[in-house]
Amino acid sequence: MQTGGGGDAPSAAAAARLARAPVLAIENVSKVFGGEVTALKGMSLKVAQGDFISLLGPSGCGKSTALKLISGLSQPTSGRIAWQGGASAEDGALGVVFQEPTLMPWATVAKNVWLPLRLKGRSFRACRADIAEALDTVGLTGFENAYPRELSGGMKMRVSIARALVTHPRVILMDEPFAALDEITRFKLNNDLLAMRAKLDCTVIFVTHSVFESVFLSDRIVVMAARPGRVIAEINVDEPYPRSEDFRTSADYVAHCRATSAALHSAMEG
Repeated sequence: MQTGGGGDAPSAAAAARLARAPVLAIENVSKVFGGEVTALKGMSLKVAQGDFISLLGPSGCGKSTALKLISGLSQPTSGRIAWQGGASAEDGALGVVFQEPTLMPWATVAKNVWLPLRLKGRSFRACRADIAEALDTVGLTGFENAYPRELSGGMKMRVSIARALVTHPRVILMDEPFAALDEITRFKLNNDLLAMRAKLDCTVIFVTHSVFESVFLSDRIVVMAARPGRVIAEINVDEPYPRSEDFRTSADYVAHCRATSAALHSAMEG
């Protein structure tokens, strides 16, 4: 099932999306654990440069499993994940933001952000400009020497996002990064995430349980069902970026949320 913005002719947003260069393709991927638990079944998805794709569904539907497969932390039981243009998860094309910030408590903000570059053998001195750029992008200039214990939950998540950005990835995977935050902070980080994506022209694959968050952020929502984990719908949110608070209170937003909620309800019944 695929739904979108109505009418015979594609909207300007849809036409722009179709013109983007391909980045990776997930082709009929399944993942079975222990020979008997099917976490993901027959998932196919094409991802293009600049896409913002949300994976939406109930717990146990394979959203996080899909991210692990894309990142290379796990391998498919069948099917394949093909990077386009010679890129791969190993060459810095990918950044990952986990549900928890997972910061090193003994290290400063700057040295937490440095970690992916340090693992590539680059010195802290050589990386100062990259670190400063990443922190500026997430609005943390001036906090380079702070420690995680001195930061709010939202600021810790910004550090985690900066760490994912510091390698200048083509694709960023985000596994429910704002789920534990209060609503005001979550809305602010949603706004900031879209501003960051526009600035960097990066591709985002975002896992969430929230219909409202998925509609506000995404141009495509992949709705998944559990047992076995599988894709049951892809919904196009053909609304232009940037998206402001006006979009959150618009009739179009409500209509997209209603359609997405209906698809999610079907997923939970299926």
